[in-house]
Amino acid sequence: MDKKIIINKNIETLRLDKALSLLDNDYSREYFSYLIKNKYVFINGKNDISPSYKVKEGDIVEYNYQNKESNLNLKPYEFKLDIVYQDDDLLVINKPKGLVVHPGSGHSDDTLVNALIYNKIKLSSLNGLNRVGIVHRIDKDTSGLLLIAKNDFIHEEIAKQLKDHSMHREYIALVDGIINEDNGKIIGKIGRDKENRLKMTIDNKNGKEAITYFSVLKRYKKYTLIKCKLETGRTHQIRVHLSSISHPLVGDTLYKGSNYLYNDGQLLHAYKLTFFHPRIKKEVVLEIPLPEYFKKVLDKLDQE
Repeated sequence: MDKKIIINKNIETLRLDKALSLLDNDYSREYFSYLIKNKYVFINGKNDISPSYKVKEGDIVEYNYQNKESNLNLKPYEFKLDIVYQDDDLLVINKPKGLVVHPGSGHSDDTLVNALIYNKIKLSSLNGLNRVGIVHRIDKDTSGLLLIAKNDFIHEEIAKQLKDHSMHREYIALVDGIINEDNGKIIGKIGRDKENRLKMTIDNKNGKEAITYFSVLKRYKKYTLIKCKLETGRTHQIRVHLSSISHPLVGDTLYKGSNYLYNDGQLLHAYKLTFFHPRIKKEVVLEIPLPEYFKKVLDKLDQE
């Protein structure tokens, strides 16, 4: 058994699922209800109990952690993770370009989630089977930092930081054209494109609020290297916003970016991540360099 708990008097008469979520606050009441219903929880050696069972002083509770709905249907993907930071609660990886974050249409067993299962990393359960551990995501052809939650407590706390914008994600991007302003703020609500469901679009009537800050790092003859900081985190946000000001990402043909300089996806890299660690009560700041494929494009531009 992964865990053994003896019930003490001060939580006597509480529902079993609630008692366990209080005693083991890495996981939610919903998660423990799932464990109990699927007979992964034993009271005094018996597992024929319900989540509403009222615990008594002296009860011996034993249980095994399981991924919600079990991960037996998810095929492990042998893939070496580039781990930038790791502790008992979370890990941050440098996701390579080309790796899909979670299973979906066209990618069922070669995603980051499958790789996490292969590497036997304990994961939060809040988002269900296909998105175990996934708090936020980045697109397949975007590289860079991605935080993975190992338990429900951390998942919930980091999700709060995403919601209140206290978690900061910063990107480096190469865009078409010359941006004359040294810095700026793009505001435009984002929603699903009605004509192409693979795309998002500016929809100030029905879309969700989206704000992106940018600053210019370097100007080339026909391109601009910029740094972007997200205040919100909508799907394709940076891609949509930059296209909306007529400076789409180089290589991003979905949003009208040019592809004669680079034709293997958008040139966008999540290089910096800042968050407050709920367990150790400290700010964590992580930063990584540009990947080689991005550097090669810039080297080529430097030689022109």
